[in-house]
Amino acid sequence: MRIEDFDFDLPEELIAQTPLKDRSSSRLMVLHRQEQRVAHHHFYEMIDFLHPGDCLVLNDTKVLPARLYGIKEDTGAKVEVLLLNQIEHDDWEVLVKPAKKLKVGTKVTFGHGQLTATCVDTMEHGGRVLRFDYDGIFYEVLDALGEMPLPPYIKEQLDEADRYQTVYAKEKGSAAAPTAGLHFTEELLDKLKKKGIEIAFITLHVGLGTFRPVNVENITEHEMHAEFYQMTEETAETLNRVKAKGGRIISVGTTSTRTLETVARDTGGTFEARNGWTDIFIYPSYQFQAIDGLITNFHLPKSTLIMLVSALAGRDFILEAYQTAVKEKYRFFSFGDAMLIL
Repeated sequence: MRIEDFDFDLPEELIAQTPLKDRSSSRLMVLHRQEQRVAHHHFYEMIDFLHPGDCLVLNDTKVLPARLYGIKEDTGAKVEVLLLNQIEHDDWEVLVKPAKKLKVGTKVTFGHGQLTATCVDTMEHGGRVLRFDYDGIFYEVLDALGEMPLPPYIKEQLDEADRYQTVYAKEKGSAAAPTAGLHFTEELLDKLKKKGIEIAFITLHVGLGTFRPVNVENITEHEMHAEFYQMTEETAETLNRVKAKGGRIISVGTTSTRTLETVARDTGGTFEARNGWTDIFIYPSYQFQAIDGLITNFHLPKSTLIMLVSALAGRDFILEAYQTAVKEKYRFFSFGDAMLIL
């Protein structure tokens, strides 16, 4: 398939710049796959489409204040660093601007010396490996010096950093939020539980793999960047029980989907406690083994994310739904509206 097969026209004014005051009041487009039908609702109404015995799977990763601004010790030049993955100990895979100026051996200082780093390696995708040096606890230093890494298409300043975190964020490690989960409130989660809907958590630390652009004409030649995931024994047991009783597994977000499909692929369609790195790339013709439905936001043209939802709902149906979303002025991307595919 060609990259152009996943293109669509998106007016810039539909890219949401700020989150809504009430998380769950965003709009919700419901795609009924069997009937090839679209319906328009609000997110808090998603509970009406789930049945007792179904299971929502949420990604409990927590976004780090992963953007750092530093100075090269040798020249005094400014550099911007985005933490992607902790490799081991104090070594981190990062993106750097300007990357070409940061060679192996270069030292960078942040916050008047509270944090320093040395470039110890380069990565195939143009990233770097930095080895950090500091006193105390790394995450406390990062909280003091780092900024929330909002996507580049968001130009507005975020008044409350917590609005770029899900209400259930727990496991530190992401360079970006699993944005489909931003619509949930504690109140909505309580209502879901009272209705008899199971809530399970997985962890996938969102990094370059989720957002890396597709730069090849034939999408099958695209290589995903690996991201760390984890499924607990408790979650595996819950999912196996739900499946055995005929309940549906509804994934919240593409990151949860990629984790669930990775585990199911590696275990023959069941679930078990595992952790590791996944570079799974889901696009049309992929046969889903884990999920029965998906909650997701509206994605960028030509992105791996729109390819994933096209694999689940069908490319033509998805592109028609996106055209409707543009016509109806749905809000797109991280702080935008949501889609429920059933």
